[in-house]
Amino acid sequence: MDDEDYYDYCYSDVGDDGDGGSEEELVPVDYDEGLEAEGTDEVVSRREQTFVVLNEEVISERQEEDVSKVSAVLLITREEACALLHHYKWNISKLSDEWFADEEKVRHTVGLLLNGNHEPGSRKLTCGICFEGYSSDTMSSAGCAHFYCHECWEGYISAAIGGGPGCLSLRCPDPSCSAMVLQGMVNELAKDEDKAKYARFLLRAYVEGSKKTKWCPAPDCTCAVEFLGDENYDVSCNCKFSFCWNCTEEAHRPVNCETVSKWILKNSAESENMNWILANSKPCPKCKRPIEKNQGCMHMTCTPPCKFEFCWLCLGAWSDHGERTGGFYACNRYESAKKEGVYDETESRRERAKNSLERYMHYYERWASNQTSRQKAQADLLKAEKDQLANLTYIYGIPETQLKFIIEAWSQIIECRRVLKWTYAYGYYLDDKVKSDFFEYLQGEAESGLERLHQCAEKDLHNFLTPVKFESTETTTPTVAEFGEFRVKLAGLTSVTRNYFENLVQALEAGLEDVHATAQAAGTSIAGTSSKKGGTKSKKKQHTKPSSDHTDDGWPCERCTFLNPPSVVVCSVCEKSRY
Repeated sequence: MDDEDYYDYCYSDVGDDGDGGSEEELVPVDYDEGLEAEGTDEVVSRREQTFVVLNEEVISERQEEDVSKVSAVLLITREEACALLHHYKWNISKLSDEWFADEEKVRHTVGLLLNGNHEPGSRKLTCGICFEGYSSDTMSSAGCAHFYCHECWEGYISAAIGGGPGCLSLRCPDPSCSAMVLQGMVNELAKDEDKAKYARFLLRAYVEGSKKTKWCPAPDCTCAVEFLGDENYDVSCNCKFSFCWNCTEEAHRPVNCETVSKWILKNSAESENMNWILANSKPCPKCKRPIEKNQGCMHMTCTPPCKFEFCWLCLGAWSDHGERTGGFYACNRYESAKKEGVYDETESRRERAKNSLERYMHYYERWASNQTSRQKAQADLLKAEKDQLANLTYIYGIPETQLKFIIEAWSQIIECRRVLKWTYAYGYYLDDKVKSDFFEYLQGEAESGLERLHQCAEKDLHNFLTPVKFESTETTTPTVAEFGEFRVKLAGLTSVTRNYFENLVQALEAGLEDVHATAQAAGTSIAGTSSKKGGTKSKKKQHTKPSSDHTDDGWPCERCTFLNPPSVVVCSVCEKSRY
């Protein structure tokens, strides 16, 4: 169902004279059917599912399947299969090829002994670490001839696990021995806490060794995402965190990963600090420390211990200045030297740094502002889910399942804020003048549309949650019919804004390649309009209404395509006049 059909449907039960039925009969029909048109299922179906979210249980099952498969094919123990797969980064194909090509070489490389010596030669042995004598039943080895007491093994394994994932390739304590310490031995001798850490490292290594699966970078999230697509890397985890699967930064369409990397580096780099210092300070002529001018007078005094007094303009000693050089707010020496070109290079360098800094701050402030607005929208979404839907159900008697359009609107606002935020990084690195002008126009339209949607979801919704007070101190609650009109407006704005931002993302990802064609088409359109204006005025007066009048079922807005009822002359969504 497209937007026009959808708006047609929303108004299908409303008669021109209001006799089509009572308000109570109208609202349930609008909500049930309208939600089908704009529900989550339709939104999801628009996009091809290119990823799968995996929790730890599913990951563990997959890992165990791979281990069991290798163990059965190579006729080895589970622990040996696990060690081999970890060494080959869980690439079963590569492991099989090299194993069957030269099993002895693979065993030697990984540290799996073919004929391990598991039985000690005598009943009493000396530990190679603490050099104490122990009975053979309290000594163990990694399959080699080097036996150590269980207490030393526990300390050795604990220290290795405390050092990080490197414990998965732990070898015999003897420096000359390469025997692998397998998971079975760890489970037998290590503490419970160390065994849990070891299992955790092994599970994470399974995901990190995969080329198609990555861990979600959100704090405290234990899910991984398996990527099935080949182009759009934006994925969303069960924890509701959206990120780029390719670079694991937050989702950043329409900006590519390289631009995001440069932008993040620039935001944290010291180069911007140096630009600010260069643009807003001058070095003290004596000690060369940078001085910022924070007063109106040109008389500067360096901080202790220097305390040198100088002129801000020409950097000369203040003892040589006074009324004869222009007083406290001017410097004749500087003006004459500037005319001679003495300060041209220094001033031009400072001016370039200042312009560069101002341009960067323009884009950064708006990038950060949209990030703040997005975080606020996320908080408002949680508030709507937790409180507002229940309040609306209590006030109007509408089930929460029929109020999902509010959640969808907030979700769309959050997504659009993210897109709009990254358009500023896109614009900062856009150096084509023609494309830049067209981009700023598209960005401006996106901002305007998003602000309309945000205001409707934030302020207009508040009117239905709080009774309206009049001068007589009486309060009144908006009617169910008024809430139905609000629902149509909010759903319409959500749909229009979603479509615009999807088209904007596609255009920016394509590099605005058709910008020149668009400019030519716009020029042709302007020329055609001018020629029409030169014709008779009677022809202009005849077109007082759009060509598709829709007199019976409403009229479509020329700007946002919203189908308005015939009784209004201003669009309910974008407020554009009908005529």
